[in-house]
Amino acid sequence: MSDEKPPSPTFFQKVIGKFFYQPLKSRKQLMQALEEAEDNLVIDAHSRSVIEGALQVESLRVRDVMVPKAKMVLIASDASTKELLQVMIRSSHSRFPIHNQEQDRVLGVILAKDLLSHFAENGGGEFNYREYLRDALSVPESKPLGALLREFQQSKSHMAIVLDEYGEIAGLVTLEDVLEQIVGEIEDEHDQEEDYIVDYGDGRYLLQANTPIGEFNEFFETSIKNNDFDTVAGMVIAGFTYLPEQMSEISLHGFQFKVLKTDSRRLHLLEATRLKKGPKD
Repeated sequence: MSDEKPPSPTFFQKVIGKFFYQPLKSRKQLMQALEEAEDNLVIDAHSRSVIEGALQVESLRVRDVMVPKAKMVLIASDASTKELLQVMIRSSHSRFPIHNQEQDRVLGVILAKDLLSHFAENGGGEFNYREYLRDALSVPESKPLGALLREFQQSKSHMAIVLDEYGEIAGLVTLEDVLEQIVGEIEDEHDQEEDYIVDYGDGRYLLQANTPIGEFNEFFETSIKNNDFDTVAGMVIAGFTYLPEQMSEISLHGFQFKVLKTDSRRLHLLEATRLKKGPKD
């Protein structure tokens, strides 16, 4: 019989053993395990960020990331080929909802490549979008993002029209919007600078956490001043006195702030609601 001792377990084996023999019982324990894995070079910072993003997606709703109706690029159902082409060139998007303005409903979606195919095959002439119209996926604004991602995969769709509780158009959400919550911003050469603050029109505002305080003051006509922070993220963290977790809420300077997306290092996305003033205010 050999007297050789079995080799000592590697760090990776220890980590695997920890996962299998000491079950993680809370989200906090999982985050701590990810932090330990990064500290010990099992995963890198980007991998950890992606894992954390995937976990947070399950807590977000469509309304948290959608493009509000006021910012949607819609093509009227009675638009001419020239008008349609102008909208496509101006926006640089690849998918366009066809909007019946009288009924305020989306008839379907057309792709920019359909128009290009039409010109290539016919050498010009009027473009009949009805020949290329694709069904538009519709989802409620309360739908969890994780469920939407799975629906996108099953339906092979890249865009969905968001409906409010009354069945009216509330906004639009794309596959890219969901994926960005996991892997971070996905930009291409046509992307324009994103607004720091997006007004949903229902009293809620979506804020990039790095919004400068000056930009916040200008948008909301407030006068917040503090030498300890330059951004809304800094203000919120100062209010908590620590880096808050996803879905944490705090009232500051007449606003209710909710953390929509964060990681172990910084805040990324916030929701702000202006608080109603009481009778004594």
